Amino acid sequence: MQTITASVPCEMPPAWAVLERKLMEVMDQAVYPFLEKYTRPDGTLIWNEKWYNSRDGADDFYESSYNWPLYYLLGGGDHLLALGQRQWDAITRQLTEFGLVHKEYEFGYDQFHQAESYIYFYFLCLADPTNPTNLERARRFAGFYLNEDPDAPNYDAEHNIIRASHNGSGGPRWGFSDGDPSYGWSASMRVYGLPYSDVEGITHYDDLKDPEKARRMGTIMQERMGKGDVATNLLVTSLFANAYMMTQDAKYRAWTTTYVDGWMARAQANGGLLPDNVGLNGQVGETMGGKWYGGLYGWTWPHGFYNIGMAATVAGANAYLLTRNPAYLDLPRAQYDTIAALGERRDTRELEMSLRHHWIGALADEEVAALDPVTWVAPYRYGDEGWFDYQPLSPIYPTAIWNVSMDEADWARIEAIRSEEPLDWRSVGVFRTKEESGHERPWLRYLAGENPDYPTRILQAAYGAVCRRLALIAADEADLTQVYIHHWQELNPVVTEALVQLTLGAPQIIYNGGLLFCPLRYFDADRQRPGLPADVAALVERVGADEAVVTLVNLSPFAARRVIVQAGGFGEHRFTTIAYDERTSDYPGSQKRYAAPQLTTTTKTAIIEATTFQVELPPATTIRLELGMDRFVNDPSYTLPWM
Repeated sequence: MQTITASVPCEMPPAWAVLERKLMEVMDQAVYPFLEKYTRPDGTLIWNEKWYNSRDGADDFYESSYNWPLYYLLGGGDHLLALGQRQWDAITRQLTEFGLVHKEYEFGYDQFHQAESYIYFYFLCLADPTNPTNLERARRFAGFYLNEDPDAPNYDAEHNIIRASHNGSGGPRWGFSDGDPSYGWSASMRVYGLPYSDVEGITHYDDLKDPEKARRMGTIMQERMGKGDVATNLLVTSLFANAYMMTQDAKYRAWTTTYVDGWMARAQANGGLLPDNVGLNGQVGETMGGKWYGGLYGWTWPHGFYNIGMAATVAGANAYLLTRNPAYLDLPRAQYDTIAALGERRDTRELEMSLRHHWIGALADEEVAALDPVTWVAPYRYGDEGWFDYQPLSPIYPTAIWNVSMDEADWARIEAIRSEEPLDWRSVGVFRTKEESGHERPWLRYLAGENPDYPTRILQAAYGAVCRRLALIAADEADLTQVYIHHWQELNPVVTEALVQLTLGAPQIIYNGGLLFCPLRYFDADRQRPGLPADVAALVERVGADEAVVTLVNLSPFAARRVIVQAGGFGEHRFTTIAYDERTSDYPGSQKRYAAPQLTTTTKTAIIEATTFQVELPPATTIRLELGMDRFVNDPSYTLPWM
């Protein structure tokens, strides 16, 4: 492996480097107060064992510690992997007792929620691909959709469909709910409105307070949503991409491309838009009276483009990763472009936005007060009356597509949103959302060279978020046998968005099932484990179609560190050249001088043509690497550099 040695002294460490390592130091310890208060010695969450009697909720348990293995593979302490694995195993056992999990996988529920759970598993596999138990699980979980388990006939190869919107280790789980098919009124769901507008006698969500009308709506939902494929099942492709990168078995790639190709053909026949439902006979609209909309987590209910855009982005990126065919990225682009083309300026005070909290919730009160209420919005949902639910378009999906493609046209999509928004994209809010996203705007402006203080400010914000969560944990006196299932995820003290952006040069993953696409990844060469070595900080300042620029700093004045740098999160890219500064002046100079000699350097360039190289960082040194890259030229794999 080619080695580059840093020679530039770091006598005045940059603020971002010190903050980065301080954040990691605090998060290494932050998990202990969480575990002490909320878990039993075996890792199970303290909760009422007799509470659960619903299909819903497995994801909320896993989300409490989902990013601990992610933090480990960024450079968190060894205990983050061990505890992350323990928590996943313990929660799986706990959910098995509740009846939600069977054979260590969700018994049967929608993929929108399952995908939130299994990003945890993907991080565990990426962090330690040598774990034999997780390797077996990766094969078995994907096998539930290859019909390799006779108890889980989820997939119909003849019609190229997953047979039900609720699916899992128990096979198709027919219907929308168990027991009485009633869809009653609840305050939390009121913002999303009615699943269907053509049910006799039900014209407003509040009509569902009538038990008879609630049963009527529930019966219709059972009939229409209870069987056949839905677009959000595209999120299953991450199970297959994960299994492929664990095993290199071609059957996982073949299934992924076949399944995504089927949905792309349906979208093409629908003018580019993904239909959200397919019947058991393979016909779009089979249970919807011929309508291409109305499926579970589809265009009509409850979130529309929020769900469809997510599924299309994840599936398109996965298929591209496994095949290197860029045409797969046209699937998410088509969904986004269609919605964006329908955008117009409206007064947000007059709009009923189902996801208003996603847009407004992350803003400070003064920012909300300063917003021009008349702004550009686009419709997220489609129903019998046409397009509705106008709200601002999030940059998350186009940013995710651009992160994979590095295409100038995808960057232009992001810039088009910025030109219409009333927000200052350089502003760094101090918040942490459930999805650990929301800071794409200022990060993108940093990459564009217009937000130079972003690294320091986002690390300060992340540090503040950890401190606040620790304070909330300390102050929490709730009866843990009675709390709501979101309780623990709202107190998870590990935050990784800033580290993903700054060290890997990538946005936060798509939370519902996305994989960790990033231009760079690091390994500790001396300890042979993923992540930055102790004392080492990294900052990616530029990424592009054929380049990445990163600075590495060794803050230790005592110990040398060795970092392996990898092209791509899955080794899918290849480095071509490395340009860096080599010191030509004397250092540290004579002790008779009050200061070190003036630093002078010369630029060195090395030809590499490899997926990895090694950087030696002597004590208190720094190096800025301008890396030439060929993208998506290697078969993706979780294989570690020393394997």
